[in-house]
Amino acid sequence: MSLPEPGTKVAFHWRKWDGSKHWEHECVYLGSDEWGQWLGQRVGWRSFRPGRDMLLTAPSVSLMPAGRTDHVLTVNAPPQRTRIYIDIAWDVSWRDGTPTAIDMDLDVVRRVDGTLFIDDEDEWAEHSELYGYPADVMAELERTTRELKERVGAHEPPFDEAVPDGWLRRLDELRELPKSHTHL
Repeated sequence: MSLPEPGTKVAFHWRKWDGSKHWEHECVYLGSDEWGQWLGQRVGWRSFRPGRDMLLTAPSVSLMPAGRTDHVLTVNAPPQRTRIYIDIAWDVSWRDGTPTAIDMDLDVVRRVDGTLFIDDEDEWAEHSELYGYPADVMAELERTTRELKERVGAHEPPFDEAVPDGWLRRLDELRELPKSHTHL
């Protein structure tokens, strides 16, 4: 797998199970550690999907976990209310130098105040019928969701403060990169 050099801008492409476009995040590749590959987003960078386009108001870092293709961890800096947001996913991978994943609806969320919950279970149920998620995939991802919620609640690395804060500092220390552009 050929990865970009740290400091290289990339676009993280999300899609749905049927291949349709979902979120696209304007990111910079930060590097890797024992936990996997880290990406960052700065204030003013874009995240968009059909029907929604936004500019970030706080920096964040995302982790594509080593040896796993079933979730992506995002950690937000203040002033965001959500500290940890884990997208349950399928096929998290690099394709031609681009990070990609299939969004599988379920999310594990920990707010700054410590509130911890699984989000979008209604969407999971609806989309499992709409897209025809295979039963074995559903069982595996439901197990993954419960496991991740437990690990986030226990503040295990990399779901603690120290690991992602180190990557947020690295993002802050990068040379200045363009804020946003129309085509990634």
